[in-house]
Amino acid sequence: MAVDYRKELQALIDLILQEKASDLHFSVDAHPMIRVSSTLVPLVKKPILNEADLAAFAKILLRPDQMKRYEAFEEVDFSFENSQGVRFRGNAFFQRGRMGIALRLIPNVIRTIEELNLPPILESFASRTQGFFLCVGPVGQGKSTTLAAMVNAINKSRSDHIVTIEDPIEYVYKEEKALIDQREVGIDTKSFEKALTAALRQDVDVILVGEMRNPETISAAVTAAETGHLVCSTLHTNDAAQTINRIVDSFPAAQQTQIRVQLASSLIGIFSQRLIPRIAGGLVPAYELLINNAAVSNLIRENRIHEIPSVIETGLEQGMIDMNRSLARLVQNGEITVENAFSFSVNPKGLERLL
Repeated sequence: MAVDYRKELQALIDLILQEKASDLHFSVDAHPMIRVSSTLVPLVKKPILNEADLAAFAKILLRPDQMKRYEAFEEVDFSFENSQGVRFRGNAFFQRGRMGIALRLIPNVIRTIEELNLPPILESFASRTQGFFLCVGPVGQGKSTTLAAMVNAINKSRSDHIVTIEDPIEYVYKEEKALIDQREVGIDTKSFEKALTAALRQDVDVILVGEMRNPETISAAVTAAETGHLVCSTLHTNDAAQTINRIVDSFPAAQQTQIRVQLASSLIGIFSQRLIPRIAGGLVPAYELLINNAAVSNLIRENRIHEIPSVIETGLEQGMIDMNRSLARLVQNGEITVENAFSFSVNPKGLERLL
């Protein structure tokens, strides 16, 4: 009997919504899997998938041009929206010569900074009209959701022109006070850096760059921040110090002094976050926040990046917070276990002193 793959995909989407899952995985010789509160769960009532199943799901999820890219490059990023308006960010790839697909649910409702249990000080960064703000952390730790909350805060409060440059487009904004243009790399523009350069000729106020993948994009983003725009972006780095080093080290040695000077003057903050399993169920964010002040700016300019963690630890009165202090607060408030706090800490001895 022929399988109705559209109907099967819809059943899986319904299950994701019902179980409050974040991800859906398709692999050959395995049951479909969903991720619930950071744990992968095999859907054992569903049949084990074969290569024909994966090919059929890919045909539904990918546009013809994306399928061509997938076949040519053996991997492709994409977004998918079903007839009910449920959206996913996806990646189709090959492993051991066989197809694989990973889908991440993008909530339709953009939650506020408060609803996400994020520090209220992020509102102050959203209220800035110029500067460079970065949200960093490993994949799947809520960076895009945090930036969407900040962009939507601007959307609700200011009559600005916001341009987002994404690959693929994730959250879709409903315009309130702002004019919002969302550009997808590969469809609306050839690259992040070309779209960034073009944005400066589009009477733009706020630019969201989905990801900074190369020096050209970083350079264009920093320049945009220096020239009177608020630029928000993400990097797959662990903390503020590593983020600054990653940015500087992506440039040739001869250009590193210049980028440090630019970064010292344009950076307004770096927010690093992790999603920790909550005792009561679900996930709760732990975070580090660096605020660029005169001391931080001097450290960046003078290439004393290794001293930044100490500045964050002592900058509590200015609104800074280090990851250990955030984890300790969550433990003391009964939100997360001590074991999870230590597993997410990069400095367990420091955390021990706080608990």
